[in-house]
Amino acid sequence: MSTAARTTLVVGEALIDAVDTGSDVIAEHVGGSPANVAFGLGALDHDVALLSWFGQDPRGERIAATCARHGVRIAPGSDGADHTSVAHATIDARGQATYHFDLTWQLPRLADLGRYGHVHTGSIAATLEPGGSQVLDLIRTVAQRATVSYDPNIRPTLMGSPDQVRERIEAIVALSDVVKASDEDLHWLYPGEFVPDVLRHWMGLGPSLTVVTRGAEGAVYAVRSAGAAQVTTVPARAGAVVDTVGAGDSFMAGLVSGLLDAGLLGDSGPSRIGSDGPEGPRARQRLAVADIDDVQPAVERAIRTSGATVARAGAYAPGRSEIGS
Repeated sequence: MSTAARTTLVVGEALIDAVDTGSDVIAEHVGGSPANVAFGLGALDHDVALLSWFGQDPRGERIAATCARHGVRIAPGSDGADHTSVAHATIDARGQATYHFDLTWQLPRLADLGRYGHVHTGSIAATLEPGGSQVLDLIRTVAQRATVSYDPNIRPTLMGSPDQVRERIEAIVALSDVVKASDEDLHWLYPGEFVPDVLRHWMGLGPSLTVVTRGAEGAVYAVRSAGAAQVTTVPARAGAVVDTVGAGDSFMAGLVSGLLDAGLLGDSGPSRIGSDGPEGPRARQRLAVADIDDVQPAVERAIRTSGATVARAGAYAPGRSEIGS
C-alpha cells in the first residue's frame, strides 16, 4: 500500500477559539472540532491533510502555523474565506465550555480524492450551509473507496432544532464506518431515548463501530460483529481537569489513530459490491467483522488522549510518548 493511500483527510472548520475564563484577558487558541482532530492525528504521527475554510488574515496565519507545527498539510483552497471564523467559548467553574459563533463555511473543491485512505468529518461543517451539503456530497463520493469517520459534535446555537438536522446527521452516519458522539449530543438529538438504543439504531444505518463519550464516566461503544450489535463500556482515565475544551476531538483523534494502526480504517482501494464481501476497501471489511476485543485498544487510546487533553488548558493534542503508545 502506498503512502498516499494511507493519508487521512479531515474535512471541516478551522477557526479561532476565543476563551473567556472570567478574567480580564480573552485567550485565543486555534480550534474547530475537525481541525482539532487533524492536529491530534498529526501529533500521533499520522499522515494527515485538512480541507477547511479560513481567511488569509492574522488569525488564518495562526491556523496555518498550527497545522505546520503538528505536521498537518493544508488542502489547496482552504484559505479562501473573506475572514477567519471565531468560536467564543465561556468556561464555567467546573471547567465546562459553552459556545457562540461568528463563522461562515463552505467547502473548497478538492482534486485527487483517490489518494486518501480515510476521511473524517463532523461538527458544524456537516450541517452549516452552503458547506454542509458539499460535505455530504464529498462523503458520498469518497465512501466508495475510503473509510469514513464522523462526529456530529452538536452545536444547538448553529444547528437549529433536532428535527432540522437529524436527517442530515443520519445521512452521514449511514455513510460512515465509525461514528463518535457525546451523551449530550444524543440527549439533544434523540430526547428521551436510551443511549444503547441510539447506538443500535445508528448501527442499523451502516457504521460498524459507534462510540458515545460520557465525560468523567468514560465511554460506551458497540460493534456490529457478524450482524449482531455487541455493547460494552470503558471507564475514564483522567486525573485533574483543567478544562474540557477539545476533549471530544482528542478522543476522536485517538480512536481514529488506534483503528488506523490496527488496520481497521484506511487502505484506499476500489469499491467492492457483491455477495463475496461488503462494499469498500479492505479495512472496511475487517472492521465489519471485528469484535469488541479487536476495537478495545483503539477505544483505550482514545480515553488516554482525551485524558491528556483535559489535564491541559485548551485543545491540547498529546503525542504518543504522553499516552504510552
